[in-house]
Amino acid sequence: MKRYQNTGADSARWGLYEPRRGDIIITTPPKAGTTLTQMLCALLVFDSTEFPAPMDDLSPWFDMLTRSDAEALAIISNQDHRRFIKTHTPIDGLPLFDEVTYVCVGRDPRDMLVSWEHHVANMDREALLTAISEAGTIEQVLPHMQPSHESLTSRVDAWLQNDSSNATMSLAVVANHLQQSWEHRTKDNVVLLHFEDLKADRAGAMQVIASAAGLEVAPARATELAAAAGLDQMRERAEELAPNTKSVFHDPAKFFRSGQGGEWESYTTAEQRSAYAERVSELLSADLLDWLERPGAKI
Repeated sequence: MKRYQNTGADSARWGLYEPRRGDIIITTPPKAGTTLTQMLCALLVFDSTEFPAPMDDLSPWFDMLTRSDAEALAIISNQDHRRFIKTHTPIDGLPLFDEVTYVCVGRDPRDMLVSWEHHVANMDREALLTAISEAGTIEQVLPHMQPSHESLTSRVDAWLQNDSSNATMSLAVVANHLQQSWEHRTKDNVVLLHFEDLKADRAGAMQVIASAAGLEVAPARATELAAAAGLDQMRERAEELAPNTKSVFHDPAKFFRSGQGGEWESYTTAEQRSAYAERVSELLSADLLDWLERPGAKI
């Protein structure tokens, strides 16, 4: 397995993971529909719109450094429900087991960039570093701290140009994650969904996940349950559903933002858009790029 480290996570923790038959691992780049996917899995697993614990405990980000190895392991080891575990580690950094289902999600990288801008603006950096320090993982974080950029233009430039596999967020990081998911998509225990399709047909996505994971849900029941995964419905339950156990967001409700495809044009200059087009064609295969830019296309 390849090791990925950044200011938020260290994939080395996956070396401690012991699978259970039926586990679901949700592996997505940041801001690619992770929490929506977790919600759909929770609705399937519990066959209910009410859950026994906050989402961050039901479906923890396993290699997130705001928890120690011991705490992260204790959470998933003590669970008696069908486990569905979150990570932003690409699939080549994860242990692959036939008895585990891997759910991947793709999204246009430019839309992820815009969502990331809002995500960071809502993040309490001091609270994040405090949580990491209290978890005893700060030494894993410090070598990967990135310089901050005050202007949007400089942040987009850094996103375009940073080639480090240990960056928290960059075009190269996102592209690598997406390409890994794409290359594994034909395996029986790997599901690849498009974020825009996921939003457009939540019940359909639930059925795809259920089929891959050996779960059963009737179409009518999927439609009934999926209503709880709407953006407004999830925002109303932000205290329960946002990944905010360590209080790293200023406003959990703002985590559920109504982003629209194409917003990236107002966040980028003409030169940046040109640089993106050249760079992304180098980082992603043509068939994957076509799929990302055309939601609804067959994979």
